[in-house]
Amino acid sequence: MKKLNEKCLESKQAIQKELGQVPPVDLALVLGSGLGFLAEQLEERKVVPYTSIPHFLQSTAIGHAGNLVFGKLAGKDVAIMQGRFHAYEGYPLAQTVYPVYFLQSLGARGLLATNAAGGINLEFQSGELVAIEDVINFSGQNPLIGPNDDAVGPRFPDMSCVLDPGWFARAQAKWKEKNRVLKKGVYIFCLGPSYETPAEIRAFRQLGADMVGMSTVPEMIAARHCGLQIFGISCVTNMAAGVVDQELSHQEVMDTANRVKNTFASLVKTVVEAFE
Repeated sequence: MKKLNEKCLESKQAIQKELGQVPPVDLALVLGSGLGFLAEQLEERKVVPYTSIPHFLQSTAIGHAGNLVFGKLAGKDVAIMQGRFHAYEGYPLAQTVYPVYFLQSLGARGLLATNAAGGINLEFQSGELVAIEDVINFSGQNPLIGPNDDAVGPRFPDMSCVLDPGWFARAQAKWKEKNRVLKKGVYIFCLGPSYETPAEIRAFRQLGADMVGMSTVPEMIAARHCGLQIFGISCVTNMAAGVVDQELSHQEVMDTANRVKNTFASLVKTVVEAFE
């Protein structure tokens, strides 16, 4: 079995072959369902399909284009994952988080992970953007299960502070200058692909969860493992099961993400500006 550094080297060489050289990366972004449009707004934009990068999986979820996009955003050198990998697609969690380690090997010091989430907190509304303050891993799985590479990170990473407090404080201040309030919430991770039942949502609310989704937490665990600063944003694209009297659908997720895309783009740029 190849070691992580060997895999990263092969991925890097493939990008060099595709682009001539690997662009600089200071910040990695992962864009969730319906949010990939932001990658089209990069300056000096360079696109590499996941299919061209060894050890990257194939993104099969609707609304996930499957490209790694390099460029500048808000004055920062960024690499954007235009779509992510999920356990519900049939992939082991350890494989879904490989891009986090790869982008860290290219020089990334931070991870901004975004997602479309179901709203559990009754004070939230569809279309609301919420910073992820903390997480609950309800999947029963962990991407770090298996042998640990001590050169990458510790066997037992500390998860006591997921959201970087300094980064959040700076972003919150900048967002306030635009007369907006940046709320925080707890995100609970479930495997999917079925949506949660009303009984599960009631239980999650008792556990202290504000949003629910099928991604992001494995990436944050990997990011903590390899020492990246972390910021997370959930776009509450629908209210979770039992909160409103209607069936849930992925189309609603996509429609809501499209409706708030301008606000989402503005918030992401603000968060990127606040990264140090």
